[in-house]
Amino acid sequence: MSEHTVLDHVDEYLKLGREYGSSDLHLATAYPPAWRLNGVLGAIWPDHEPLKPEETEKLVRSFLGEKEWSRLDERGDIDFAYEGSDGRYRASIVKQRLGYDMVFRIINSEIRSMEDIGLPIEHIIPLTRYQNGLILVTGSVGSGKSTSLASIVDFINKDREDHILTLEDPIEYVFNSKGCHVNQREVHKHTESFARALRGALREDPDVIMVGEMRDLETIQLALTAAETGHLVLGTLHTGNAPRTLDRVLDVFPTDQREQIRIMVSESLRGILSQQLIPNVEGDGRVLATELLVNTPAVANCIREGKTYMLPGVMQTGKHVGMITMDESLRKLYIKGKITSEELLFRSDDKAQMKSFLKS
Repeated sequence: MSEHTVLDHVDEYLKLGREYGSSDLHLATAYPPAWRLNGVLGAIWPDHEPLKPEETEKLVRSFLGEKEWSRLDERGDIDFAYEGSDGRYRASIVKQRLGYDMVFRIINSEIRSMEDIGLPIEHIIPLTRYQNGLILVTGSVGSGKSTSLASIVDFINKDREDHILTLEDPIEYVFNSKGCHVNQREVHKHTESFARALRGALREDPDVIMVGEMRDLETIQLALTAAETGHLVLGTLHTGNAPRTLDRVLDVFPTDQREQIRIMVSESLRGILSQQLIPNVEGDGRVLATELLVNTPAVANCIREGKTYMLPGVMQTGKHVGMITMDESLRKLYIKGKITSEELLFRSDDKAQMKSFLKS
């Protein structure tokens, strides 16, 4: 690859990214073509010149339809699912001071099973068999939430004979109806917002509703109502662990409603799965660390009384139902020799306790 050759079409870069197993691809003005491999962002070719504004514009035009181009022009940024020549991608394009920036998340077309990913199946399956309630999958950006959520929905699709409705922005994994009848709706394409789609969803007689992201008061409120009125609702949040997730859900509401919401959540929550993807010791892949909170009477009590800070203690006594804290999960990975002590410390919640664990 010479220093200046810029490929003609976005698909050529995406194909490379897929071939080498990267999770994301970055094509940005004033920056060489780059990808994220095993969680680390780096240039695809070390000696490639930064892309010029006219080059990124040409690449943007190479794959955008008229509709998306005019939306980008008008709004300055767009997110959508892109169907490339060899697979699906979550595309995000922004207009910035120097030109256009594109980021693509590479979506694996086959949905991986919970077993493959390494999720605690024996404790998650009971949660999926409830007729109603709320299951949350949480973690930071790029922690594999969509992959885990897809594997759980796919399990339900085979395990039950129900109506599953997914509301996503954009649609990532495509589900074919197996035991269940599955409908997928994309925000901005099929409906204007998550809240609007959720309101519509309740009239479509679904049994299971997957909400791609619970980002605002209205969506969270509707998801809780749906969970209370006989639907099993699965959603994601960008929070690191169970106590923070609950605080985030409760803090969205005005103060005068909090007590009522705490009661609602304590009754409808089924479980919270939080996760992190951590570079492995060899540096050639990543391992999954998971925290699981299962709603037991003791957990419900903490939520009702607003004492989420007591949850880590409660989780330690709930091992028989599969509860495990993130720190415990990290310690196990470290003991098995999967992650380094630096990663262990960096990612743990209780740093002081982790330091003394490492000393001992």
